[in-house]
Amino acid sequence: MTKVIKNRILSQLHFLKSIGYEYHESVKAFNKEIVEDSLPNDINSLEQIVNNCYLCELSKSRKNVLFSYGNTVADIMFLIDEPTTSEDELNSFYVGKAGEQLAKMIENVLPLKKEDVYITSLVKCKSYNGFESTHFNSCSSYLYKQIDLVKPKLIVTLGDKAYQFLCKDKTPFYQIRGKLMNFKNYDVLPTYSPGFLLRNPSFKKEAFLDMLKIKSILESN
Repeated sequence: MTKVIKNRILSQLHFLKSIGYEYHESVKAFNKEIVEDSLPNDINSLEQIVNNCYLCELSKSRKNVLFSYGNTVADIMFLIDEPTTSEDELNSFYVGKAGEQLAKMIENVLPLKKEDVYITSLVKCKSYNGFESTHFNSCSSYLYKQIDLVKPKLIVTLGDKAYQFLCKDKTPFYQIRGKLMNFKNYDVLPTYSPGFLLRNPSFKKEAFLDMLKIKSILESN
């Protein structure tokens, strides 16, 4: 979208407002990146803003906005790169084969119920033409605000994209997987994504060891 078109849309919105039309409060919607300080300090209000987000092209193809699932005061946050097709269609995390795999990883090892942890994604809408950095740039402030509101003791990134985009670290995934890393004073542990494990079951033993390490970290805090 060109700057001229953006200005035309903004002018039209101002005109409609001047003659009595109402629309949800703007959060600098014509910026590629939202200023984090402009977002509310309440998780429910933040979710309402995200549900009405049209900052990037994913809003045109999504079926649903997936903000999060689980305990908003959880000690542990699981972070995926984007919702799966099944999650987008059914408007819920933990659905489809990948979702079921993640639920088993949590409930069989930690042990916690999936409702006890907090899960979200880098971007809140499913991409159908490939995940791009521009999508994350538009959505990143939502994620950073979520993290600061939940304040997890540990963030578990699932897959290389989730870690690399969150921490802005291009270190080869095999070198940092299972190691305790850092993001804005939050502990981060990267491990395999459920989808990867379904395609490569030989790596499940390594993922199991990562989950045992996660359990140990939670018990020591």
